[in-house]
Amino acid sequence: MAQTNFKPVEEQLAYLKKGAAEIIPEAELAAKLENSLKTGKPLRAYLGVDPTAPDLHLGHTVVLRKLKHFQDLGHTAVFLIGDFSAMIGDPTGVSETRPPLTREQVDANAKTYLEQVYKILDREKTEVRYNSEWLSKMSAEDIVRLCSHYRLARMLEREDFSSRLDKGQPISVHELLYPLLTAMDAVKLQSDVELGATEQKFNLLVHREIQREYGLAGQAILTMPILVGLDGHRKMSKSLGNYVGITEAPSEMFGKMMSIPDELMWSYCELVTDRTPQEIAALRKEVSDGALHPMDLKMKLAQEVIADFHGEDAARKAAENFQRVFRDRQAPEESPVVKLPKGPSKKLTALLVDLKLAPSKAEAERLIKQKAVEIDGVTIDDPRKDIDLSKSSEFLLRAGKKKFVRVVVE
Repeated sequence: MAQTNFKPVEEQLAYLKKGAAEIIPEAELAAKLENSLKTGKPLRAYLGVDPTAPDLHLGHTVVLRKLKHFQDLGHTAVFLIGDFSAMIGDPTGVSETRPPLTREQVDANAKTYLEQVYKILDREKTEVRYNSEWLSKMSAEDIVRLCSHYRLARMLEREDFSSRLDKGQPISVHELLYPLLTAMDAVKLQSDVELGATEQKFNLLVHREIQREYGLAGQAILTMPILVGLDGHRKMSKSLGNYVGITEAPSEMFGKMMSIPDELMWSYCELVTDRTPQEIAALRKEVSDGALHPMDLKMKLAQEVIADFHGEDAARKAAENFQRVFRDRQAPEESPVVKLPKGPSKKLTALLVDLKLAPSKAEAERLIKQKAVEIDGVTIDDPRKDIDLSKSSEFLLRAGKKKFVRVVVE
């Protein structure tokens, strides 16, 4: 008997298409959803991730969130940890052969991945698999048979490989095996849908083709775009410093989210929240009509994202802290307190350096001239100003946007 909690196909498809770059082919995914609705059997949607680094940032969560959307709709979400394939190294987007990871590195990274992944996926409803289950058991005969199903010419059409060939850069044979071995994940999981970033398209197409070679129907493919980082131009990346780490403190995450350019807000709404296309369209209208200020929308967005990783209470406190510090120009509740002994007056520039609010007197002077230094909310613009430390007093010193110190002279 058909399962009654599946939504109509059109509604499911609209939710799954939100933010998606490409569905290959869309008609096939629609047919699979239709069949699922008729039979009551959920689709098997999977995402394979090689644990090559210990921490995730928002960019990594884009595809993960799409897997959650399948889970939201009642389908089976399979999170595949590429513990075997990580030791080979995915050649996608690299200009040279990368050094393979050790088993110890992979295992340590996989452990932290799962802790972070469950902040998005439902722990109880997620099927977690490791591709060492089958790849480490393949015999030489199995690998030769697998390789017989794919042509070398097609593999070398791949942009990463063709570019390296043109430049005379080396390609190791094990790199050619990567998309074929990971195709066995799709075969063994008997997946109906595989998710990945746009840069993974070649691998996903190989997986679909190999499934068919092994007598399966062939999965549909859904790719997600690369999330643009805080700079508004380049892919979110730790190496570029334009990222929001999902394990960062809520206040740090909030501040970073508030720094994204206004025009990026809509892609973030699509890619890092569960808001439906209708909800996003309604927000767009509110902003264009002037009923909602972009800054207020950005605060909503930041709070929503932080709630996913740290909970509603932490998100609310981060929003309140940002409001107090940046909009109301008040000190954060946790401003550090520094006690100073009574003594002679001191130049403000020297005090800023002593309190580590500026790295040098020259930088302290620059901050003062830029009107970025306040004492108890009053802007100081004279670099020659002396601070009286001869009697007991207390004042709040701010340097730049984020640095506050409460000074107690006693």
